[in-house]
Amino acid sequence: MSSRFGPDFFRRNRERLVTLFAGTAPIVLTANGRLQQAGSEPYPFEQDGSFWYFTGLDQPDFVLVLDKGKEFIILPKQSDYLNLFEGGQSLENLQNYSGIADILDWREGNKRLEARLKRVKHVATIAPAPAFVEVYGMYANPSRAALVDRMKSVNSSLEILDLKTHVAKLRMVKQPEELTQLRQAIKITYKSLQRVTGIKISKFSTTFEIETELLRQFRSRGADGEAFESVIISGTDTCVIHGHASKKPITSRGAFLLDVGARVNKYCADVSRTYFLGGAAKRHRQVHTAVIEVYDYAKSLLKPGVVIRTYEKEVEQYMGEKLRELGLIKSLERENIRKYFPHATSHFLGIDVHDAGDYDSPISKNVTLTIEPGIYIPEEGFGVRIEDDFIITDNSCQLLVDGLPLTLD
Repeated sequence: MSSRFGPDFFRRNRERLVTLFAGTAPIVLTANGRLQQAGSEPYPFEQDGSFWYFTGLDQPDFVLVLDKGKEFIILPKQSDYLNLFEGGQSLENLQNYSGIADILDWREGNKRLEARLKRVKHVATIAPAPAFVEVYGMYANPSRAALVDRMKSVNSSLEILDLKTHVAKLRMVKQPEELTQLRQAIKITYKSLQRVTGIKISKFSTTFEIETELLRQFRSRGADGEAFESVIISGTDTCVIHGHASKKPITSRGAFLLDVGARVNKYCADVSRTYFLGGAAKRHRQVHTAVIEVYDYAKSLLKPGVVIRTYEKEVEQYMGEKLRELGLIKSLERENIRKYFPHATSHFLGIDVHDAGDYDSPISKNVTLTIEPGIYIPEEGFGVRIEDDFIITDNSCQLLVDGLPLTLD
């Protein structure tokens, strides 16, 4: 639970969800569940961003119910083992953080919910992802699927109304409290990057050592830690989009890429810079300049009313022109462009580093997102990526925080 957000923030978010949904079906949302790491040890718990957004609660397996102007939380079953090793729940703390007075134990809460489910045709929730998300090569947290199964076991004809788009529309537009945390996370990231890149590279023998120092900088400046596993790579590894720090020796010459971010009170920064150890060659400078030109072009497009899917196509074509100027492609077919620019230019930013958002609807003021073009040339042994975090203003976009030059030196 975060002390940086008062209960009014979460209460307001629940009210906005009910208003946007505009239906009569009960809304039922679940927290994430714990996942086994080994034996009796779970992985460090990470709350579902949307559940936290509506409750402020960081515990696993809680359920939120919003129905007919009333709201309550259902606590999970708590084993004697967990009570012994982790202590019980303080109802007063749960109420104070969430702004929800009605906190029910598992038996009483489910009795109330089941009685309602038996009388309705629909229930609104965030539909679960497939058990295995093939494109990312990962398993989904099973809590949403388990919730749907439990509800359908009560009423087999129950139809699920997916709230994913509703939640995305709410979360993509940031409120003042959220912008404060985002800006602080970015400031810490900038200052930490400047500190780490100001240390002579000879002080580090591996990128793993750099990541360790960067994390120390984040935490010493007040961050909770990393927003994601830092990408700190050198040499030919800079062509791997999400390569991670390792114990391999740092390449003494050539590209050196950092894609990193601090997290502050749930909110994530995401910043990338590429430098060249031992000095940049002419080709390095050409590619770096091209990436900056695409970055500037993307920035010129972003404003209220833009649809991100359409914007991505425009940036892709402009990137194609730059790749052709660099002699990497001859024609602007998408397949040719994506060989050297394989990822999107922008993603939403907030509680999650790739935050909830609607890529098919016009963006509006106070939407926060990244701009991160990159060019990766395996046959030449290096890649360049530049990334910063932006907010949509009345008629354009601007950096959430100024202060980290784009220079490659």
